[in-house]
Amino acid sequence: MALHPDFPSSPYAILDPTVRWFPADEALRETSMEKLMPPLVATLRRKVKEFRDSGYVGASNTSKSLLNWWFKEPHLIPQEDGTSVEFKYFFAQREALETIVYLYDVVGAKDKYDLMRFDSSGTVSASMFDENWRRYVVKMATGSGKTKVMSLALAWSYFHKLYEPDSELARNFLVIAPNIIVLDRIYNDFHCLRIFFKDPVLPDNGYDGRNWRDDFQLTLYKQDEVRVTHATGNIFLTNIHRVYSGNEIPPSPDDENTMDYFLGKRPTGATTDSKVDLSMIVRDIEELMILNDEAHHIHDASLAWFKSIEDIHNRLLQKGGALSLQLDVTATPKHNNGAIFVQTISDYPLVEAISQNVVKHPVLPDKPSREKLQERQSAKYTEKYADYIDLGVIEWRKVYEEHQKLGKKAVLFVMTDDTRNCDDVANYLESHYPDLKDAVLTIHTKSNGEISESSSGKAKEELELLRKQSNEIDDGSSPYKAIVSVLMLKEGWDVRNVTTIVGLRAYSAKSSILPEQTLGRGLRKMYRGGIEEYVSVVGTDAFMEFVESIQAEGVELERKAMGEGTKPKAPLVIEIDNENTKKDIAALDIDIPVLTPRVYREYKNLGDLDVAALGHKKVVYKHFTEEEQREIVFKDITTGEITHTTILDTAGIADYQSVIGYFAQTVMKDLRLFSGYDVLYGKIKTFVRDELFTQPVDLEHPNTMRNLSELEATKTIVETFKKAINALTVREKGDAEIRDYIKLRKTRPFVVKDQGYMTPQKSVFNRIIGDSHFELVFAGFLEKCTDVISYAKNYLAVNFKLDYVNADGDISNYYPDFIVKLPGNAVVIVETKGQEDLDVPLKMARLKQWCEDINKVQSDTVCDYVFVGQEEFEKYHPQNFQALHKGFTTYKNS
Repeated sequence: MALHPDFPSSPYAILDPTVRWFPADEALRETSMEKLMPPLVATLRRKVKEFRDSGYVGASNTSKSLLNWWFKEPHLIPQEDGTSVEFKYFFAQREALETIVYLYDVVGAKDKYDLMRFDSSGTVSASMFDENWRRYVVKMATGSGKTKVMSLALAWSYFHKLYEPDSELARNFLVIAPNIIVLDRIYNDFHCLRIFFKDPVLPDNGYDGRNWRDDFQLTLYKQDEVRVTHATGNIFLTNIHRVYSGNEIPPSPDDENTMDYFLGKRPTGATTDSKVDLSMIVRDIEELMILNDEAHHIHDASLAWFKSIEDIHNRLLQKGGALSLQLDVTATPKHNNGAIFVQTISDYPLVEAISQNVVKHPVLPDKPSREKLQERQSAKYTEKYADYIDLGVIEWRKVYEEHQKLGKKAVLFVMTDDTRNCDDVANYLESHYPDLKDAVLTIHTKSNGEISESSSGKAKEELELLRKQSNEIDDGSSPYKAIVSVLMLKEGWDVRNVTTIVGLRAYSAKSSILPEQTLGRGLRKMYRGGIEEYVSVVGTDAFMEFVESIQAEGVELERKAMGEGTKPKAPLVIEIDNENTKKDIAALDIDIPVLTPRVYREYKNLGDLDVAALGHKKVVYKHFTEEEQREIVFKDITTGEITHTTILDTAGIADYQSVIGYFAQTVMKDLRLFSGYDVLYGKIKTFVRDELFTQPVDLEHPNTMRNLSELEATKTIVETFKKAINALTVREKGDAEIRDYIKLRKTRPFVVKDQGYMTPQKSVFNRIIGDSHFELVFAGFLEKCTDVISYAKNYLAVNFKLDYVNADGDISNYYPDFIVKLPGNAVVIVETKGQEDLDVPLKMARLKQWCEDINKVQSDTVCDYVFVGQEEFEKYHPQNFQALHKGFTTYKNS
């Protein structure tokens, strides 16, 4: 059941349906794959691939615009330090939205009978669907971004209803959380509509002729604050146990058995909780979409909350409407008997998420390590399981030290079987391990150990504090390093720093807990990027047997030696090798001068842009028929391929202000300009009207709008202005001065991808990694050179960079590969290359200029540079650095 050999490692790569994981041997892929997967998924994956490859043919204009914005446009997210980072949605998130849009827009899937058309197993029947309204289920592994999918689906529904005349979707949303923990998390993302503006959910105003951001008018109401003040534009965020119709009595945290409150069984006790009857709210609105987070709770048509959703739908039917869509997102859309929800339309399984480093890799003790553990004969819980607790602490301590170097706190998570033993373990940890004294958070409130709400009084205040403490445990200011709990945290507790799980309980079938839910508490990653991270799982034989059952889902569990004397399973940390007594760090250190920038932008020069003298090739102004004028064709600016076509009705023709605004925003985004929009807008407006085409044009005429959608016109506007602005605003200072020094030994620890490295003796760093094999070879060469005092790989964390003007005329940063310290206070900057690109000559010219500037303004250190091409290096085999320096002194084009 291994992954297909062609399965890509990047979570952003478009996944072909033929390489997706399925629960059988690879030899059965051709004959049995569709029968072994969620019944609708195999066919839908193929159909959605065709839909994607066609440029979303059949989708509404609104859906096409949003899909293209989300998944085809580049997105730069501003950071607090003034820089920007590129943002991309995972393919799993993309496929989920594409599938939803395909089913709604193209297929028009309204009910179970429409979905059954995609059954590839031949076993699905109408009786397997409990609902009679439109319901789609998205299956995504814990930590792969279900909340982002919810935000995209919500925005899609809102704009579809707003912009599409015949839309059956909604601008009111009931967002349901299974418990208070999940509700807190969603509220944090949705509060002040944060996720919609922080992520690129909303297109820029002017994109495809719409004012998206201005038109996105929503108000969030949480829990008992839920009310209707407007007919549309409402997000009702509530706990699932608050969703009930007037004649139902929902479970309460004050019931004798609070398991019902959290796991969904019908209660028998009384309730004093304040609640909101959502059926009353529905009376005041005409449209509604429901989004369920962790939706595996809605697995039984007899449950009160399922009947409440049914009641909401029926009330809308009475008013001539219907529930527009119920969208469920969960990692485990399964019934108690293990059968998957037949409504599942998209699937990103845990095995794929682990393979693509979207989540942590579970690691278990190997056989010799497990054989050292024994359950002792004792009535005292902590004495019985002392070996398992001790091993968990040992493993946690090892990774705690590694993560602490990076400013992160590793968290230990211990699961027990009841609250009494929970307290016993907490006391054991605090009394036996000094580093855990006053650092253990115990989470249980009643007989089952769940965090719950309370109606009033001191208990409620204590529970609010407990929730806050558990949610903030990742933070360095939190005193807690370990959590001890009963069954608790089945889902929704989304802290990222759990690195060690200790299980001291077995799960019975009736608990309805799945191994992916147990591991899920430690799967979320601590670091961004494709860095491999790990969660170590130790526990009793019964617990480990339960965890290992996840292998049926294709997850390959890594096993390693654990205990005293073994290496930690933690991310690869690069740090100053201070603990190496064989190194003189001070002698190996290298001081790198930091110069003031040589190139900069003079934003005030934008006003000097002469649109009549840009030197572009004028575009022929075409004359389109009235029907063609309504057809707006969008093409990829790099390939020229048609991405989508929009047919505008009379009322929907874009005004020229929005189109000009879009071009201005595109140019500013590409050049990373942060000011000057008003000036640039006026320049582009004049250019389009008077200079772009072979004749002056009327900006308000539909024929002009149609011409502006042609690739030649679009590309001419964007590329001409980028080139002109770079030529006008990018300026070079005549000189530079030293403003600071970088000391290598001051570099903070940082984490890198798990990859090949060498352990150097001549570097302040503990490891040298290479972006290519040649860089490792070259580092090995420097180690052997007797005329090299020290050297360092120029990691991003060193922050030694040179500003330069790239091949596109834009300001960019260049990070040389190596810094080498030679006798006589000489420092040589080395650039190594396998294959060269267009920017290499520009980078080398800038590096040469930097060396000249340094040597001009100071004499303490002599700086030089050398370019080392792989082909020449392998051909001539220099014996020492002096030979290399002479033979590769200057870059051939510098």
